[in-house]
Amino acid sequence: MSVKSSPTTPTSAASTRAVVEEFLAARLAGDTERLTELFADEVDWVLAENPAVPWIRPRSTAVECAAQAEELMEYTVAEDARASVDAFLVDGNDAVLTGHLSGTVRATGKAFEGPFALRLTVEGGRITRHHLYENSLSIAEACTP
Repeated sequence: MSVKSSPTTPTSAASTRAVVEEFLAARLAGDTERLTELFADEVDWVLAENPAVPWIRPRSTAVECAAQAEELMEYTVAEDARASVDAFLVDGNDAVLTGHLSGTVRATGKAFEGPFALRLTVEGGRITRHHLYENSLSIAEACTP
């Protein structure tokens, strides 16, 4: 196993952190227009496909990626949505956030919860990579009547 190392400058790390903080604020506010601006035209999006979960699907453009926030709000109960960040690590253009999320699916009234890890890459002030790892089994079970 080899580890690729790249030079990290304080400026790139600070820029990455600033963009990720803007992303989190826009996500929390449900600001799809700002999210669209923050995502690059083409995004390396990874979120395991899950046919039982309508908001989890492949995406690759800024508009598609930003729309995920609206779809999540459409299918879940906003008042029950919770997310906490335990760690926010930045290395150059890459950021990794870990934490815990929970919510309730509107159609079934069932709750889901679990840990998450989100890896984002920022290039030129825009998010080019969005890889989310979460408890997809809990979410799928909550979507199943």
